[in-house]
Amino acid sequence: MKHLISPSLLSGDFLHLQEDVEMINNSEADWLHMDVMDGVFVPNISFGFPVLNAVGKVCKKPMDVHLMIVEPQKFIPEVAASGAYMMNVHYEACLHLHRTVTAIREAGMKAGVTLNPHTPITLLEDILYDVDMVLLMSVNPGFGGQKFIEHSVEKTARLKDMIERKGLHTLIQVDGGVNLETGKRLLDAGADVLVVGNFVFNSPDPCQTIKELKEL
Repeated sequence: MKHLISPSLLSGDFLHLQEDVEMINNSEADWLHMDVMDGVFVPNISFGFPVLNAVGKVCKKPMDVHLMIVEPQKFIPEVAASGAYMMNVHYEACLHLHRTVTAIREAGMKAGVTLNPHTPITLLEDILYDVDMVLLMSVNPGFGGQKFIEHSVEKTARLKDMIERKGLHTLIQVDGGVNLETGKRLLDAGADVLVVGNFVFNSPDPCQTIKELKEL
């Protein structure tokens, strides 16, 4: 499978979100990454369901919704109603992860599980059979523009090995500090989906930047 690019709208211009979404629609991006933050699980607040619903009406790419919130299981119906393709929850935020993953799939979405940089992949041994994707954070979640955490490359390789040993086809997504250089190393290590924020939205030509990321 050719790798996927999922630009993060968190790095977009919130006064001109429709323009940014239309840029994504017209680009070679595969998904649109939506970071929902509550100021509790992570030290920042981003946007909630009014924005998610509004973007869902104009976005032609599958929405890849990453909930950086406590008790994400409470909001599965709302995420599904927005038209989301993928709902991603943090391992660290879910007391009953298998129940949450099952409910996400029953709501008609793909299910993803996210690990913070300090969380070992060994904790995924049992849930890996039930998820469609694992998101590895390569920065500490909460803010865009952070420096890439180097051990994320080796962590990606170890997760890829675990997935292959189990005979699974679970996607690996990586989010944080991704550019052409780090993106290439992550793809070589086994990543399938790259989340890219500032590197796309702050570039002089975002569509060209997305094209270059697709060509890695």
